[in-house]
Amino acid sequence: MIAVIAGPSPLSERPYAVSEHQLRILVADDQEAIRKRVRSILVSRSDFQVCAEAANGMEAVEKAQALNPDLIILDITMPEMNGLDAARMIKGFSPDTPILVLTVHKSRQLTKEAQIIGVQGYVTKADASQDLIKAVDAIVQKLTFFPQEF
Repeated sequence: MIAVIAGPSPLSERPYAVSEHQLRILVADDQEAIRKRVRSILVSRSDFQVCAEAANGMEAVEKAQALNPDLIILDITMPEMNGLDAARMIKGFSPDTPILVLTVHKSRQLTKEAQIIGVQGYVTKADASQDLIKAVDAIVQKLTFFPQEF
């Protein structure tokens, strides 16, 4: 079960017109195959654009600062800097940029740590096919998206 915390508008509404704006997303994962899979899922929506990819946490921080994406998707286990440390740094210079964790770790403790940092969502890679788009849609609507079952 996933908890989507209610916000100002229903999920079915889009906060922007597709023709006017694509959601610019930075995807950070150390595995190229995962980045390609995530990109494929995201670009199935015409209103989503992967504006950049990063192969480690430090690269994610640098690209987040340089590109100012609308949303950042971070893996937790990455070289040079893990995703949670990258999220802390990004929130330091861009506190309003939403972050979604996409990870293999099915952990209540990591989920809570992500929430404390200010991350807006948490999706496991095993559930990405069914939950990634739902999570992005929730976050765009200023909601959060966290699993309840672990």
